Amino acid sequence: MPSTNSPLIIALDYPALAPALTLVDALDPRRCRVKIGKELFTREGPRTIDAMHERGFEVFLDLKFHDIPNTVAGAVEAAADRGVWMVNVHAAGGRRMMEASAERLRQRGLETRLIAVTVLTSMTDDELQDIGVVGDALSQVERLALLTRDSGLDGVVCSARESARLRECCGEDFLKVTPGIRPASAAAGDQRRVMTPEAAMAAGSTHLVIGRAVTQAPDPMVALAEIERSLGLAG
Repeated sequence: MPSTNSPLIIALDYPALAPALTLVDALDPRRCRVKIGKELFTREGPRTIDAMHERGFEVFLDLKFHDIPNTVAGAVEAAADRGVWMVNVHAAGGRRMMEASAERLRQRGLETRLIAVTVLTSMTDDELQDIGVVGDALSQVERLALLTRDSGLDGVVCSARESARLRECCGEDFLKVTPGIRPASAAAGDQRRVMTPEAAMAAGSTHLVIGRAVTQAPDPMVALAEIERSLGLAG
């Protein structure tokens, strides 16, 4: 399977495999990765991963595991055994959960990237207060990102608005995977903390998760190429 150095990850936010395949068949696996989330995976199962691999795409399995340490470590191992490029957990699950998951991958010699969700990009400061979080989103993201780094994970999911601070406190090599990415011409949708691709990369994001701007475009590959051009990437 070919690999890619592209920072672009296309979100396959579909209710079934067939439309997801229609989309990926219009894309080039040398120029992006794909993200499989909860709805598609729950409806269609692990065959979604296999279908993407058959087409040459590296997969970010976005299931946000959050449970007791042994259960999450087993789920992370299962994802890695399917050959996914990246999988995530919730940092709110705590140090023992994250350390157990990272250690399981190391014990098995599995190279799957393991990252943690800090604060969902749909959440506002007021909503964080509703669940007992003291302080604003940036403070909570920083707290959880440092915990993630110290637990041995590869990086975090965060808003581009937090990437610059995380680059300072966690380092350049710590992955900062950013959803809520919209080209300037696109609507924000249900995300709250959004940013354009070029602004996000300049802020310190290492990977960009992009959905509707590509998946709902008349020609997805043309839309992808426009984003590449905005980032100065060779097509």
